[in-house]
Amino acid sequence: MDEFEQLETQAVEAAIEADWEKAISLNLRLMEHDKKNEQVMLRLGFAYLQKAEYELAKKFYHKALRIQPKQAVARQYLERIEILEQGKLEPQTTKQTFNPGLFIESTGKTKCTPLSNLGQKQILAHLYIGEKINLKIKKRRVEARAENEDYIGTLPDDISKRLILFIKAKSTYSAYIKDATLTKVIIFIREEKKGKSINHHISFPLNMQKNIVQLSSGTQPEQTDEQTEDTEDEMDDWEKIVTNVGEEKEEMIDIQKEDLNDEEEDEE
Repeated sequence: MDEFEQLETQAVEAAIEADWEKAISLNLRLMEHDKKNEQVMLRLGFAYLQKAEYELAKKFYHKALRIQPKQAVARQYLERIEILEQGKLEPQTTKQTFNPGLFIESTGKTKCTPLSNLGQKQILAHLYIGEKINLKIKKRRVEARAENEDYIGTLPDDISKRLILFIKAKSTYSAYIKDATLTKVIIFIREEKKGKSINHHISFPLNMQKNIVQLSSGTQPEQTDEQTEDTEDEMDDWEKIVTNVGEEKEEMIDIQKEDLNDEEEDEE
């Protein structure tokens, strides 16, 4: 590996760890070797954007466009910067300390997924890597919302359906922005706590439909590498079971309240 490749590897690693000062320093050294490297310009533009140094970010995105006039990524980020400058809001990126271990994956417990039905550009422009977001159930979908409740987008249908059922079973999840542009948002979801009734079932199998047979029957899943896929009918059966469990609990609470009231009346 030559010096340029070594520097490039280090520059990419610095960006992954959100060490923007180091990323800028390394990419500036790379630019000394190759002043017409499109990827170097894009990385510099992105690093300066994360530091909210908009003029420098625009400078390098424009350089990337001069090298490749059809560079769509540069155009998207220039549009994002324009929105940020118009808003005149203090960038949240300067307030956050990024944890490089935030996006460590754990089989079955974490999931990266793109959002669909994205929100307004003015909201997407202010998203930053590592930003914590909230998952909210709305009808048959799960929405991703900023901590101030701004709508960001919705999870894919298969993930939404599974998470709704797991959340109804008292599982909890955390979610963070992993990548965000004006046209694409990817979030990272991590299982924090699993409900007792689904303790033996995986939050994020390779196929979102897996394990529904065991879930609907209440049996423990077999420890095999290959598991059968489940039909929509079985998904609906599981949903009914989860709903019925919740209704039964509410009925028991009502009965207990009635018994308590009867006891109080007897005492009187």
